[in-house]
Amino acid sequence: MKAFIVDRYGSADRVRATELPEPQLREDDVLVEIHAAGVNPLDSKIRDGEFKRILPYRLPLILGNEFAGVASRVGSRVRRFKAGDEVYARPDKNRIGAFAEFIAVREGDLAIKPSNLTMEEAASIPLVGLTAWQALIEKAKLKQGQRVLIHAGSGGVGTFAIQLAKHAGAVVATTTSTSNMDLVRRLGADIAIDYKKDSFEEILHDFDVVLNSLDAETLKKSVRVLKSGGNLISISGPPDPEFARQLGSSRVLELAMRLISFRIRRKAKRHEVNYSFLFMRASGDQLRQISSLIEMGAIRPVLDRVFPFDSTKEAMAYVETGRAKGKAVVRLR
Repeated sequence: MKAFIVDRYGSADRVRATELPEPQLREDDVLVEIHAAGVNPLDSKIRDGEFKRILPYRLPLILGNEFAGVASRVGSRVRRFKAGDEVYARPDKNRIGAFAEFIAVREGDLAIKPSNLTMEEAASIPLVGLTAWQALIEKAKLKQGQRVLIHAGSGGVGTFAIQLAKHAGAVVATTTSTSNMDLVRRLGADIAIDYKKDSFEEILHDFDVVLNSLDAETLKKSVRVLKSGGNLISISGPPDPEFARQLGSSRVLELAMRLISFRIRRKAKRHEVNYSFLFMRASGDQLRQISSLIEMGAIRPVLDRVFPFDSTKEAMAYVETGRAKGKAVVRLR
């Protein structure tokens, strides 16, 4: 099968197309023929080696963290899926590889594709959908009437999180650029702040939740908009000790994460708010709940560009610019 791999950590030059054998199928796996794969900043971070200490992948590694396709074969213990099912998933963090013609995925990480989406639209959902769900619904326990600030509202996570928060009944504020103000308002943002003109920390106060996907300076300023007891959740770091414990990391790595997150945790404590880092995990059960919201029309995908599979490196470069409105995907079939 054709796949895009990274042989050594480094720049975009390290990514190349190659031919590989189809993945082996375990008893509880589904072999999926991939039709489309989502492209995310995470792909470039893995390529560059940013996670090599906490996710020690064996190289060469097939990149790609989400996909949609058709079940080709199922393992002997699989009960929920059969050959021919249209499915989508974010594979487990230790078994990524969506930039390929086939992937073997654990049954528990897989879900039936929403019936009202194309393969390309479905491939854009799993990673950002699960990130937003685990941040807002699972971790923050967002309730009707609460106030949430979602940074980078026109990005992949932002466009999904705005819609999910509105469905939960929250009052939603977001930051974006001038050209994307109309987009985030159409998605449901009650307050849209143009970061090129205004400072969000001077406008917003007494918020219950902030979902951060931007830099350390934005993270630090976000503390100021939360009320006492509020939740500051970051998907861009720094990792905290709780994340190290979830990974089952060594005491040394836990100490390292304690040190690199010390400043923001101390600042959060002084303001009587809670800081946590989120690295989204695979979950077929949560994807099924997301599918229901999509099929009922509560959430719709925001798809920026579809690239041919041969242009996977170009798709990664496009996402790295930070200019994508919603998601970019690559089409295999």
